[in-house]
Amino acid sequence: MFLCYIDESGTSEIPGNTSHFILAGISIPIGKWKECDSQINIIKVKYKLVGAEIHTASMLRYYPEQRKIKDFESLDRHQRIYEVEKLRKSEILRLQRSPNRKAYKQAKKTYKDTNPYIHLTFDERKAFIKEVSICVSKWSFARLFAECVDKIHFDPVRAPRNVYAQAFEEVITRFEKYLQASRKLGLLIHDHNETIAKKHTELMREFHRQGTKWLMQINQIIETPLFVDSQLTSMIQIADLCSYSLRRYVENQEDELFDIIFKRADRIRQTVVGVRHFTGPDCQCKICVAHRTRTLVDMTDQPS
Repeated sequence: MFLCYIDESGTSEIPGNTSHFILAGISIPIGKWKECDSQINIIKVKYKLVGAEIHTASMLRYYPEQRKIKDFESLDRHQRIYEVEKLRKSEILRLQRSPNRKAYKQAKKTYKDTNPYIHLTFDERKAFIKEVSICVSKWSFARLFAECVDKIHFDPVRAPRNVYAQAFEEVITRFEKYLQASRKLGLLIHDHNETIAKKHTELMREFHRQGTKWLMQINQIIETPLFVDSQLTSMIQIADLCSYSLRRYVENQEDELFDIIFKRADRIRQTVVGVRHFTGPDCQCKICVAHRTRTLVDMTDQPS
């Protein structure tokens, strides 16, 4: 059996506040989950992040408080935490007296999301994410499935499904095809969110009844998705890293993390079949180029 851990990056709403919506799934054999989890935990220990959730977007943002602290890099872990928390408490108190309630709420959310990482400098946080990415890239047994939707090219009037449902259907189809070729069963695992849980469960029931756009039947993916707490499940956190690296590439051409993670994209020969960039026909990004090589491979496979 294969477990496919799913997470998203960006907003599916149109226009939303991102140009792309990414839904990504990282699949591993069920017998490998403990090995994978152990490898990630070893890296967490090195960076004093045991028990912390890997939320890539939160880790890779700049923390202005750190820049205000003199010789922050030379401080020990406890001093770093103390100094950052002191500045943050001061800022929260200032915003509490401000009429700008939106800024106050946003600050509280940002501080909560980034609090587990404030003992690390930006370079240390970046090094941690890169080390985890390299670790994942070496999992030869893992496969990456993803749909990267460029919302500029998505026509909600003509499309049979909305952005989120299309992305989910595409990822499900590719994972099912992989399972069929492997003659294995698979289970989907997603971060627990009541709204998403309802959407995914309803869609999977539909797919089990009538198939997807590209498949008549879904036979290898069992049940509806299993929903878990991402804080307690390292592999959901890896799916978050994958979806983040894909979005940063298609939106901003940031390819350092992308090039590492993309090695795990499901392929047939040299053709990437597990990851698609839904965009204009002339796109020359690495995903589209890798996807188009199918034509050349198919041509060489034809009898002369």
